[in-house]
Amino acid sequence: MMGIPEHIRSLANDRELKVSVRIGREGITENLISEIKNQLGAREVVKIKMNRGLFDREQKPAVWQELAESCVAELVDARGNIATFYRP
Repeated sequence: MMGIPEHIRSLANDRELKVSVRIGREGITENLISEIKNQLGAREVVKIKMNRGLFDREQKPAVWQELAESCVAELVDARGNIATFYRP
């Protein structure tokens, strides 16, 4: 695995990149995964935000990783309730 390309990292860290998917009180559902997959097919980078209190701080890294695997994507960055993914 080569790692994440630099232009993807800079896109992911750009403050202009808006959250395009929110994880609400229903949590991770098939519809949510389908929406993320669709967005990853249409754009290079997708920013996802989960509602506060949905998962404990200790659970978040595992949740982001599970979401990446479910969507066949790479986790670029995760900070608190926001994560950025791309599809290689």
